[in-house]
Amino acid sequence: MFAIIEDSGTQFRVEPGQTLVVDLRSDVEAGQTLTFDRVLLANAGGASVVGQPVIDGATVTGEIVDPLAKGPKLEIQVFRRRKNSRRHVGHRQKFTTVQITGINVPGLEVVETPKASEAAAE
Repeated sequence: MFAIIEDSGTQFRVEPGQTLVVDLRSDVEAGQTLTFDRVLLANAGGASVVGQPVIDGATVTGEIVDPLAKGPKLEIQVFRRRKNSRRHVGHRQKFTTVQITGINVPGLEVVETPKASEAAAE
C-alpha cells in the first residue's frame, strides 16, 4: 500500500515504515505523531483512490524521528575581478525526519498480491 501526499508544496510517495524528510517543524519533539491530511492518491494493491484534488477523510500518520536534521552547507561566493568586490554567503537548510506509521483511507480495502517466490512455491 502506498499514498501520495502533499506537504509544504512538495509531493511525496510514502509507504508504511518509510523514513521521510520534510521541511522543519519547529514545534515538535522526537516521538510525537504528525498527521498529513492532504492525501492526493492512495493505492492498496489492486484498488486505487484518486482525490479531486484530495481524498476526503484520508490521513497519513508518522512518528517524529529527528526534529532537527540539517542539510549540507551551501556556500555562495561572488567575486568581481579588479573591483575589490567580494561577497560570501552560507546557508544550511533545516529539516524534520518522520517515519511513516500508517495510511488510513476510508473505503479502501488492502489487496495483497502474492509475491513471485510464494506463487512459484504453490
